[in-house]
Amino acid sequence: MLAEANFGGSSMAAIEARGLGRVYGRRRGGSKDGVHAPRDVDFVVEPGEVRGLLGPNGAGKTTLCRILCTVLAPTSGTARVLGHDVVRETTAVKRSVGIVFGGDRGLYGRLTARQNLQFWASLYGLHGRALRLRVDGLLERVGLTGRADERVDAFSRGMKQRLHLARGLVAEPPVLIMDEPTTGMDPVAAHDFRALVGELRGDRRTLLITTHDMAEAAAVCDQVTFIDHGRVLVSEKPAAIGALISRYERITATDVPAHVADALSALAGVVSVTVDGSQVTVETSDTEATRAVLQHLVGAGVTDLSTGRPSLEQVYLHVIGERGMAVSG
Repeated sequence: MLAEANFGGSSMAAIEARGLGRVYGRRRGGSKDGVHAPRDVDFVVEPGEVRGLLGPNGAGKTTLCRILCTVLAPTSGTARVLGHDVVRETTAVKRSVGIVFGGDRGLYGRLTARQNLQFWASLYGLHGRALRLRVDGLLERVGLTGRADERVDAFSRGMKQRLHLARGLVAEPPVLIMDEPTTGMDPVAAHDFRALVGELRGDRRTLLITTHDMAEAAAVCDQVTFIDHGRVLVSEKPAAIGALISRYERITATDVPAHVADALSALAGVVSVTVDGSQVTVETSDTEATRAVLQHLVGAGVTDLSTGRPSLEQVYLHVIGERGMAVSG
């Protein structure tokens, strides 16, 4: 586990956690420890930063977000948003944070998209012309102007997700927490979301985004944090994460005889060999293993080959472990 390098810096962080934890399932008077997610998290997001939070289901990502926006209370440690403690200063935190949790929660299906936003805007003290301008601007920003006066219960999942984004921006919060914000969106809407993130970055807003989409994290985030079993494993810039496990390399070759591909699996340092038709992909755990694989392929007469560093998704699999959709216990 690598600690955040800037933790405890002199400038006030947008989001800061120290030893943050939440326990589920603990029995009073019993010996059962319960499930910890998150567990002893030290976590810092600087003002204006876009931070991605990645991890498998059950890792603690959503719980962490819920603690930061005061929906849940931590059972250990502390967390602050723009200097405000999430337990002792909940009102100040709520004024600072916009929330995008997605799904049907938080939307009123019998109301139109416009009416939903009008309701939420009124709760933040907007009225009259200011309210109308804010609502109209948000509907346009998320591409719902043409469907603004339709009931939300007739919306697709992707349209509801767009409305959630608009709702999160109603109060123009300096900190925005988004839990799987592109779930259910088609590729065009997801592309528009990335453009929206760019605009929000330009406004110096701080964004915390949980996602399973590796490409999305690499495209929009300044830093990404991997979390598993409630613990922060590593936080780094997307382009630099590959360097953290630079011993992993990938060799791709075509027209590899079957017996040669079989022999590669027996070489020291070879993590995996994948055969897809005439193409073979070999993953190695260190530079020496890569050299041995290349020598073996060239010696067998294979010339159409290439090497590369792991993508963000490959890093995710190496760091977290290839557990797929398994839920942490």
